[in-house]
Amino acid sequence: METIATVKRLRDLLGEPGPLTQYKVHRELSEQGQAFVRQSPFFLLATASTNGVPTVSPKGGEPGFVRVKDAMTLLIHERPGNRLLYSLENILSNPKVGLIFLSPGTDETLRIGGHATLLHDDAINARFAARGKPALLLMRVRIEECYFHCAKAFLRSALWNPSSWPGSMNISFSAEINLRRALEASAMLDLDSQIAKRYETDL
Repeated sequence: METIATVKRLRDLLGEPGPLTQYKVHRELSEQGQAFVRQSPFFLLATASTNGVPTVSPKGGEPGFVRVKDAMTLLIHERPGNRLLYSLENILSNPKVGLIFLSPGTDETLRIGGHATLLHDDAINARFAARGKPALLLMRVRIEECYFHCAKAFLRSALWNPSSWPGSMNISFSAEINLRRALEASAMLDLDSQIAKRYETDL
């Protein structure tokens, strides 16, 4: 099996972009791009540590939870999570970020690359309250590159087509923890019960 090691070989196999493709990449959000962010309830945040270890984190909220300050600036509030903070710690040392915005039922996605800064101000956090709770902090993203990605991945996966969906999985976090730290059966049940309750009270 061949290991691909050069850009030339990669291009030999996959080809060059079409003559107009480069013109869809912008340095700031178009009106269409801003509207897409405002209606999106979900995006994926990609970050990397200083030594290049990547992570991708899902972020969600009511449509409009990501604020468009202007064509080159997004404001995103941080909500309660698992407190591992992989993405946020990465931003402190390597502020380059990538975002992919999704809108249910729309097969195209919006890709954004930029520079993130973490901000904290009690008054501003209060203005970004959701579900009656102030934001924990704000992430400001200065946009450096953005473009709409074509629909092929979503068409191939039929992601928005309910008839293609597999049955839902019941994810047990206690079972995952038990792989590395032995838990009593009662403790596993209690942990999964606590997580289910937090889904109702701690969003």
